[in-house]
Amino acid sequence: MMYELYYWPTVQGRGEFVRLALEEAGARYRDVARESGRGGGVPALMRYLDGRARRSGRRERPPFAPPFLQAGRLVIGQTANILQFLGPRHGLAPKDEGARLWAHQLQLTIADFLVEIHDTHHPISGNLYFEEQRKEARRRAADFLQHRVPKYLGYFERLLSSNPRSARHLLGAQLTYVDLSMFQIVAGLNYAFPRAMSKSARKYRRLLALHASVQERPRIAAYLASPRRIPFNNQGIFRHYPELDAAR
Repeated sequence: MMYELYYWPTVQGRGEFVRLALEEAGARYRDVARESGRGGGVPALMRYLDGRARRSGRRERPPFAPPFLQAGRLVIGQTANILQFLGPRHGLAPKDEGARLWAHQLQLTIADFLVEIHDTHHPISGNLYFEEQRKEARRRAADFLQHRVPKYLGYFERLLSSNPRSARHLLGAQLTYVDLSMFQIVAGLNYAFPRAMSKSARKYRRLLALHASVQERPRIAAYLASPRRIPFNNQGIFRHYPELDAAR
Protein backbone atom coordinates (compact mmCIF):
# COMPACT_ATOMS: atom_id res chain seq x y z
CA MET A 1 0.00 0.00 0.00
CA MET A 2 1.10 3.54 -0.74
CA TYR A 3 0.13 5.65 2.26
CA GLU A 4 -0.57 9.36 1.99
CA LEU A 5 0.47 11.45 4.98
CA TYR A 6 -1.01 14.90 5.35
CA TYR A 7 0.78 17.38 7.58
CA TRP A 8 2.17 20.90 7.40
CA PRO A 9 5.19 20.95 5.09
CA THR A 10 7.70 23.08 7.03
CA VAL A 11 7.59 21.70 10.59
CA GLN A 12 8.11 18.33 12.23
CA GLY A 13 5.27 18.76 14.72
CA ARG A 14 2.91 15.88 15.41
CA GLY A 15 3.38 14.55 11.92
CA GLU A 16 6.94 13.54 12.74
CA PHE A 17 5.78 10.77 15.05
CA VAL A 18 3.97 9.22 12.09
CA ARG A 19 6.91 9.76 9.72
CA LEU A 20 9.25 7.94 12.09
CA ALA A 21 6.94 4.92 12.19
CA LEU A 22 6.58 4.85 8.40
CA GLU A 23 10.34 5.18 7.94
CA GLU A 24 11.20 2.44 10.44
CA ALA A 25 8.63 0.17 8.79
CA GLY A 26 10.10 0.79 5.35
CA ALA A 27 6.59 1.69 4.20
CA ARG A 28 5.87 3.45 0.93
CA TYR A 29 4.29 6.83 1.57
CA ARG A 30 3.76 10.29 0.15
CA ASP A 31 4.28 13.34 2.35
CA VAL A 32 1.58 15.07 0.35
CA ALA A 33 1.80 18.68 1.53
CA ARG A 34 5.55 18.71 0.86
CA GLU A 35 5.00 17.82 -2.79
CA SER A 36 4.66 20.40 -5.53
CA GLY A 37 2.31 20.35 -8.45
CA ARG A 38 -1.21 19.08 -8.86
CA GLY A 39 -2.41 16.84 -6.03
CA GLY A 40 0.22 18.09 -3.59
CA GLY A 41 1.02 21.01 -1.33
CA VAL A 42 -1.08 22.65 1.34
CA PRO A 43 -4.14 22.92 -0.96
CA ALA A 44 -4.37 19.12 -1.03
CA LEU A 45 -4.31 19.06 2.76
CA MET A 46 -6.96 21.74 3.02
CA ARG A 47 -9.36 19.85 0.77
CA TYR A 48 -9.62 17.25 3.51
CA LEU A 49 -9.98 19.72 6.33
CA ASP A 50 -12.93 21.49 4.75
CA GLY A 51 -14.59 18.24 3.64
CA ARG A 52 -14.13 18.72 -0.09
CA ALA A 53 -11.93 15.65 -0.65
CA ARG A 54 -13.62 12.73 -2.33
CA ARG A 55 -12.58 9.12 -2.84
CA SER A 56 -14.50 6.55 -4.85
CA GLY A 57 -17.30 9.00 -5.48
CA ARG A 58 -18.16 9.58 -1.82
CA ARG A 59 -17.41 12.36 0.63
CA GLU A 60 -14.89 11.39 3.29
CA ARG A 61 -15.32 11.99 7.00
CA PRO A 62 -13.15 15.11 7.36
CA PRO A 63 -10.48 15.05 10.09
CA PHE A 64 -10.33 17.90 12.57
CA ALA A 65 -6.67 18.75 11.98
CA PRO A 66 -3.47 17.22 10.62
CA PRO A 67 -1.78 14.84 10.83
CA PHE A 68 -4.03 12.38 9.08
CA LEU A 69 -3.25 9.36 6.96
CA GLN A 70 -4.91 8.04 3.81
CA ALA A 71 -4.68 4.24 3.79
CA GLY A 72 -6.72 2.91 0.91
CA ARG A 73 -10.27 4.10 1.53
CA LEU A 74 -9.54 4.91 5.17
CA VAL A 75 -8.73 8.42 6.39
CA ILE A 76 -7.31 8.22 9.90
CA GLY A 77 -6.74 11.27 12.09
CA GLN A 78 -4.98 11.93 15.43
CA THR A 79 -1.35 10.87 15.89
CA ALA A 80 -1.99 8.17 18.48
CA ASN A 81 -4.84 6.76 16.40
CA ILE A 82 -2.66 6.63 13.27
CA LEU A 83 0.11 4.85 15.17
CA GLN A 84 -2.36 2.41 16.67
CA PHE A 85 -3.40 1.58 13.09
CA LEU A 86 0.12 1.31 11.67
CA GLY A 87 1.76 -0.53 14.56
CA PRO A 88 0.23 -4.01 14.18
CA ARG A 89 0.50 -3.84 10.39
CA HIS A 90 4.23 -3.19 10.37
CA GLY A 91 5.59 -5.06 13.37
CA LEU A 92 5.71 -1.96 15.57
CA ALA A 93 3.16 -3.06 18.17
CA PRO A 94 2.73 -6.11 20.42
CA LYS A 95 0.58 -8.99 19.21
CA ASP A 96 -1.71 -9.42 22.23
CA GLU A 97 -4.56 -7.03 22.88
CA GLY A 98 -3.61 -6.05 26.41
CA ALA A 99 -0.11 -5.01 25.37
CA ARG A 100 -1.45 -3.10 22.36
CA LEU A 101 -3.75 -1.15 24.66
CA TRP A 102 -0.77 -0.47 26.93
CA ALA A 103 1.19 0.87 23.96
CA HIS A 104 -1.72 3.13 23.03
CA GLN A 105 -1.98 4.33 26.62
CA LEU A 106 1.71 5.28 26.63
CA GLN A 107 1.29 7.08 23.31
CA LEU A 108 -1.59 9.09 24.72
CA THR A 109 0.61 10.04 27.69
CA ILE A 110 3.24 11.23 25.22
CA ALA A 111 0.54 13.29 23.50
CA ASP A 112 -0.30 14.95 26.83
CA PHE A 113 3.38 15.74 27.36
CA LEU A 114 3.63 17.24 23.88
CA VAL A 115 0.88 19.75 24.69
CA GLU A 116 2.79 20.88 27.78
CA ILE A 117 5.99 21.25 25.73
CA HIS A 118 4.18 23.47 23.24
CA ASP A 119 2.72 25.60 26.02
CA THR A 120 6.16 26.58 27.31
CA HIS A 121 6.48 29.06 24.46
CA HIS A 122 2.76 29.76 23.93
CA PRO A 123 1.22 29.67 27.41
CA ILE A 124 -1.60 32.14 26.70
CA SER A 125 -2.65 31.55 23.10
CA GLY A 126 -1.43 29.94 19.93
CA ASN A 127 -2.80 32.97 18.09
CA LEU A 128 -0.27 35.30 19.71
CA TYR A 129 3.41 35.58 18.83
CA PHE A 130 5.98 34.40 21.37
CA GLU A 131 7.12 37.99 21.81
CA GLU A 132 3.60 38.92 22.96
CA GLN A 133 3.71 36.41 25.82
CA ARG A 134 7.42 36.28 26.63
CA LYS A 135 7.00 37.05 30.35
CA GLU A 136 4.36 34.35 30.82
CA ALA A 137 6.44 31.90 28.77
CA ARG A 138 9.40 32.37 31.10
CA ARG A 139 7.24 31.50 34.09
CA ARG A 140 5.66 28.55 32.34
CA ALA A 141 9.01 27.19 31.14
CA ALA A 142 10.51 27.46 34.62
CA ASP A 143 7.65 25.45 36.11
CA PHE A 144 7.79 22.97 33.22
CA LEU A 145 11.49 22.27 33.72
CA GLN A 146 11.23 22.05 37.48
CA HIS A 147 8.06 19.98 37.81
CA ARG A 148 6.64 18.62 34.57
CA VAL A 149 9.77 17.26 32.87
CA PRO A 150 10.72 15.18 35.95
CA LYS A 151 7.16 13.92 36.21
CA TYR A 152 6.94 12.72 32.60
CA LEU A 153 10.53 11.66 31.92
CA GLY A 154 10.78 10.14 35.37
CA TYR A 155 7.74 8.00 34.61
CA PHE A 156 9.18 6.66 31.35
CA GLU A 157 12.61 6.18 32.95
CA ARG A 158 10.97 4.01 35.62
CA LEU A 159 9.24 1.93 32.97
CA LEU A 160 12.59 1.21 31.36
CA SER A 161 14.20 0.41 34.70
CA SER A 162 11.46 -2.11 35.51
CA ASN A 163 12.28 -4.16 32.39
CA PRO A 164 14.76 -7.06 32.42
CA ARG A 165 18.29 -6.04 31.50
CA SER A 166 17.95 -7.65 28.08
CA ALA A 167 14.85 -5.57 27.27
CA ARG A 168 15.95 -2.11 26.20
CA HIS A 169 12.59 -0.85 24.97
CA LEU A 170 9.60 0.59 26.77
CA LEU A 171 7.39 -2.45 26.21
CA GLY A 172 10.14 -5.03 26.56
CA ALA A 173 12.44 -6.64 24.01
CA GLN A 174 10.56 -5.51 20.89
CA LEU A 175 10.85 -2.03 19.42
CA THR A 176 7.43 -0.39 19.09
CA TYR A 177 6.11 2.90 17.81
CA VAL A 178 6.19 4.15 21.42
CA ASP A 179 9.99 3.89 21.41
CA LEU A 180 10.13 5.88 18.17
CA SER A 181 7.89 8.54 19.72
CA MET A 182 10.03 8.73 22.84
CA PHE A 183 13.08 9.17 20.62
CA GLN A 184 11.38 12.21 19.10
CA ILE A 185 10.47 13.60 22.52
CA VAL A 186 14.07 13.36 23.74
CA ALA A 187 15.44 14.78 20.48
CA GLY A 188 13.01 17.68 20.67
CA LEU A 189 13.77 18.45 24.31
CA ASN A 190 17.50 18.37 23.56
CA TYR A 191 16.88 20.97 20.86
CA ALA A 192 14.54 23.18 22.88
CA PHE A 193 16.24 22.94 26.29
CA PRO A 194 19.85 21.82 25.75
CA ARG A 195 21.10 23.37 28.99
CA ALA A 196 18.38 21.85 31.16
CA MET A 197 18.62 18.44 29.49
CA SER A 198 22.39 18.37 29.87
CA LYS A 199 22.09 19.13 33.59
CA SER A 200 19.59 16.32 34.13
CA ALA A 201 21.22 13.68 31.88
CA ARG A 202 22.18 11.42 34.79
CA LYS A 203 18.55 11.14 35.88
CA TYR A 204 17.45 9.75 32.52
CA ARG A 205 20.29 7.45 31.47
CA ARG A 206 17.97 4.75 30.15
CA LEU A 207 15.87 7.18 28.13
CA LEU A 208 18.99 8.70 26.61
CA ALA A 209 20.26 5.20 25.79
CA LEU A 210 16.92 4.44 24.13
CA HIS A 211 17.22 7.64 22.12
CA ALA A 212 20.73 6.67 21.00
CA SER A 213 19.72 3.14 20.03
CA VAL A 214 16.76 4.33 17.94
CA GLN A 215 18.96 6.93 16.27
CA GLU A 216 21.37 4.19 15.19
CA ARG A 217 18.75 1.94 13.61
CA PRO A 218 19.61 1.73 9.88
CA ARG A 219 16.34 3.04 8.49
CA ILE A 220 16.06 5.80 11.09
CA ALA A 221 19.69 6.83 10.60
CA ALA A 222 19.13 7.02 6.83
CA TYR A 223 15.98 9.06 7.36
CA LEU A 224 17.66 11.51 9.75
CA ALA A 225 20.44 12.09 7.22
CA SER A 226 17.99 12.64 4.35
CA PRO A 227 16.09 15.75 3.22
CA ARG A 228 12.89 13.99 4.26
CA ARG A 229 13.70 14.91 7.87
CA ILE A 230 12.65 18.53 8.40
CA PRO A 231 15.14 20.28 10.72
CA PHE A 232 13.95 21.52 14.08
CA ASN A 233 12.98 25.17 13.85
CA ASN A 234 11.16 27.87 15.78
CA GLN A 235 7.87 27.37 14.02
CA GLY A 236 7.21 23.88 15.38
CA ILE A 237 6.31 22.40 18.74
CA PHE A 238 9.91 22.17 19.91
CA ARG A 239 11.41 25.66 19.87
CA HIS A 240 14.71 26.89 21.23
CA TYR A 241 14.53 30.21 23.03
CA PRO A 242 17.66 30.56 25.20
CA GLU A 243 15.80 32.64 27.77
CA LEU A 244 13.38 29.76 28.38
CA ASP A 245 16.18 27.23 28.72
CA ALA A 246 17.67 29.48 31.41
CA ALA A 247 14.31 30.03 33.09
CA ARG A 248 15.23 27.89 36.08
